[in-house]
Amino acid sequence: MTKSLSIASGWCIEIALCALAYGALFYLNSWLTSSLVFADGVNWIYLPAGLRLFLTLIFGLPGAIGISISSFLISCYGDPSLGLTACIGIGLISGFAPYLARIFVFKNIHLEPDLSNLSLQKLGFCILIYALWSAGLHQWWFTTMGLEDAGTFNHFLVMMLGDILGSVLLIAIIKYGIDLLRRSRKTTR
Repeated sequence: MTKSLSIASGWCIEIALCALAYGALFYLNSWLTSSLVFADGVNWIYLPAGLRLFLTLIFGLPGAIGISISSFLISCYGDPSLGLTACIGIGLISGFAPYLARIFVFKNIHLEPDLSNLSLQKLGFCILIYALWSAGLHQWWFTTMGLEDAGTFNHFLVMMLGDILGSVLLIAIIKYGIDLLRRSRKTTR
């Protein structure tokens, strides 16, 4: 019983952290790239795409759930005219498209659960697969829901490119930050 409670509380913490991190980066991205919006929900550079990928690679299902909850809330409060069904779909796709990509890459490129064999080539493949899943499912959902100015091939391409660019840029920022941290630790010793 205690072990089950510990696992459940760990999942709740992971879900909450993922939801908060995704929501914060979403709003930061909106502020930073407001001039790079192609259409509603489609950005030329989308930094949260990289975070979605990492959260689902690292946390798995709790990451997907946290992203889904955050994305659902962002959709509902950001554009109340979307309706509950559209917001639920957007939330689920935002969280579970990278999770499906995770399952695909773990199975097909034999990625270790602890990511110990994650190479630059495998990371690039993960980013590409994720971007295809995410853009494809989002644009399919937008078309299914009959949203105006959405669901075209151009929207798909821009969303896919925005996810790829955002992921690469976020990874570069994280890498640069880690390098700075390592250098600062070496100088303090």
